[in-house]
Amino acid sequence: MSKLKIAVIISSTRPTRFGELPAKWILDKANERPEIQAEIVDIRDFDLPFFDEMASNAWMPSANQNAVKWQNKISEFDGYIFVTAEYNRSITGALKNAIDQAYVNWNKKAFGAVGYGTVGGARAVEHLRNIGIELQMVSTRSAVHIGGADFAAVHPGFGGTKSISEIEGSIGNSAKDMLDQLIWWGAATKAARNDDAAAAKAAE
Repeated sequence: MSKLKIAVIISSTRPTRFGELPAKWILDKANERPEIQAEIVDIRDFDLPFFDEMASNAWMPSANQNAVKWQNKISEFDGYIFVTAEYNRSITGALKNAIDQAYVNWNKKAFGAVGYGTVGGARAVEHLRNIGIELQMVSTRSAVHIGGADFAAVHPGFGGTKSISEIEGSIGNSAKDMLDQLIWWGAATKAARNDDAAAAKAAE
């Protein structure tokens, strides 16, 4: 089977965001794996409106061309790593809006997460997993949580001066577990989608 195409999605669009740092770190970790071909997908590059379509693209095509561009981009991938801050015990508004701009494009694919914040983005990641169920996605059991003293040490806004790689003693094993599971589930769901496509073509 060919390499799994994985999108590392940066979920914050703020000019002063922190998310690029863990995104680049997990991108490198993912691309060290021979089973994965990963790239960063930045929500900020798509200038998405607040969701204002007549309906989800599960029911009818989207009219906004930026939404269609986003849908086409995420359709390229076999799985995703969402890099998310925790805003008021949930994911960022920008990420929720981006998720809501598509439906069929997420279906039957795998995802993992890198959360960050004072509690490591734990509540945001759990909320993301619940959203993933409705999108017919499968989540890895393990996620990366950058929190507490580690978060303060790497976040410039808190005076942090360390790189993400300098706290790998705390988060490295979680990253390995998450990537192991993403490869397994990514391969399983990709094979199942290929089987579905072959069966549909045979029925034509």
